[in-house]
Amino acid sequence: MIYLDNAATTRPLKSAVEDAERALRELYFNPSAPYAGGLQTHREIETARQEILSLVADQENFELIFTSCGTEADNQAIFGSVKRGNFVLSEGEHAAVYECAKELKNRGVDVRFAPLDRDGSVNVEALLSLVDENTSLVSVIHVNNETGAINPIERISEKVKQKNNRTLFMSDGVQAFGKIRVRLTKNIDFYSISAHKIGALKGTGALIKRKKVNLAPYLYGGGQESGKRSGTENVFGILTFASAAKKKFSSLDLDGERILRLRERLFEKLDKNIFVRLSSEKGTPYVLSVAARGLRGETLVRMLSDQGVFVGTGSACSSKKQYSRVVEACGVDKELLNGVLRFSFSPENTAEEIDEAAEIVNRAARELLGRVK
Repeated sequence: MIYLDNAATTRPLKSAVEDAERALRELYFNPSAPYAGGLQTHREIETARQEILSLVADQENFELIFTSCGTEADNQAIFGSVKRGNFVLSEGEHAAVYECAKELKNRGVDVRFAPLDRDGSVNVEALLSLVDENTSLVSVIHVNNETGAINPIERISEKVKQKNNRTLFMSDGVQAFGKIRVRLTKNIDFYSISAHKIGALKGTGALIKRKKVNLAPYLYGGGQESGKRSGTENVFGILTFASAAKKKFSSLDLDGERILRLRERLFEKLDKNIFVRLSSEKGTPYVLSVAARGLRGETLVRMLSDQGVFVGTGSACSSKKQYSRVVEACGVDKELLNGVLRFSFSPENTAEEIDEAAEIVNRAARELLGRVK
């Protein structure tokens, strides 16, 4: 099996699971319990919280709220802060943000979408033109999950604040955290991350927020997470998240350099008579999106799966749609929209896998092209 759909989810790191395994056997206590076992479990959660937070933000100005996933983190940031005025976001947002915007629009909120450039990054000037004195929140995804484009959120958030210093700024950092260098600045108010994108387990995410920003709870109940997210904590998931995050950041640059070579190696070997590159060379090393002329990406994905190569057609969270709204917003020709393939990498991938995958992809595409003709 050659797995090249790591933007959808990753294989859990053995070391991360082993590091947290003790939690299953010894830390089964409720972290809110007042006796020794509960207190110890609570302390380990707090240690994990600070370990993850310190990787991307200073602990003096930011705090981290554990959630069940990146989607919940996005929802909490949006529904907990958009109380007035308008909401500005890019056309390239993940479904976890985009669908929230649609719901807010149904509730009567003025929602404004900023267009994308060809690579999937937001058109910054167009975005800023939508911000006014009534803008409550601006959302710009850090790394586009379909094209891999990197938005300069530090610069964008600074320009947003210059235009309206009361406007809050959020970024979905799920495809950036543990993959590219990140350091949150004073102009970034919310940043969402997810465990299963970096070799930890599904069922755990987090919202990082600036301490001075007020945020209403999204889930009410027992008052866990300092009253900001009720519900008994997923201890095993949280400890696995912390272990995986530390491992990822320990080799971030070296992994990025090697994966960049693998990404370019794959594109170099793809048949240019069939495949058109959609991703920018300046995007994240972890994503390569291409489009096959005259072919259906879904059909290719099934053919490749039968031959042991697993790739995606775009966002796994939007797989029921005919073609990607994000890729369409990039201005890709209609004849290419149905033929999108997304290859996404992990440090576990090898050059030998890339060579074999390219050969299988080209063979399958040529076979399918022959059927179409």
